Amino acid sequence: MKLDVLKKDGTKNGETIELKPDIFEIEPNDHAIYQAVRSYWANQRQGTHKVKARNEVRGGGKKPFSQKKTGRARQGTGRSPLMPGGGSIFGPTPHDYVVKLPIKVKRLARKSAWSYKAKDGQIVIVEDFSLDAPKTQEMVSILKALQVNQKKVLLLTSATDMNMLKSGRNIPTLNVLEAAKASTYDILNNNVVVLTKSSVDVINKTFAN
Repeated sequence: MKLDVLKKDGTKNGETIELKPDIFEIEPNDHAIYQAVRSYWANQRQGTHKVKARNEVRGGGKKPFSQKKTGRARQGTGRSPLMPGGGSIFGPTPHDYVVKLPIKVKRLARKSAWSYKAKDGQIVIVEDFSLDAPKTQEMVSILKALQVNQKKVLLLTSATDMNMLKSGRNIPTLNVLEAAKASTYDILNNNVVVLTKSSVDVINKTFAN
């Protein structure tokens, strides 16, 4: 698959770039995508939820009422889960929600995501550019020139560019990332992926081995 390379003003610069078929034209594996997205969301969870068990609540030093002649079930402590203010039974405790996937599954999921984007015509390639300073308005102008300003956009660069990152972080519909760090969820969770020319090489190298 060959795509035209655009300038940041939206015009063609006369170049074309070929997207590797073994990355951008495979038969997508939906189950691998499901596993990768599930793993992504699970790994976002902090797992800090906590309730107090009966050994952690305050009180319990005195028997709450007499053993007999009250008509009630006997109780030895006010910290019992059966008493108001007592501990909780089987409540949540902090734990890790991380879901680990085999490397081959993660790679297959990302390739499947790229293939879906290529198939649907949702990839735009732009020549490498940089900004002299963090300017949100300049980034907005570039998105308008590329005719993607009305869509949710993922802009991938070959390396971390702080000026581009800061210029795009105040645009709600734009996410700027390094190409090598884009997850399956990042690729799919948008309408258009804008790739800088050098970021295509990074993607090719990422899946080379």
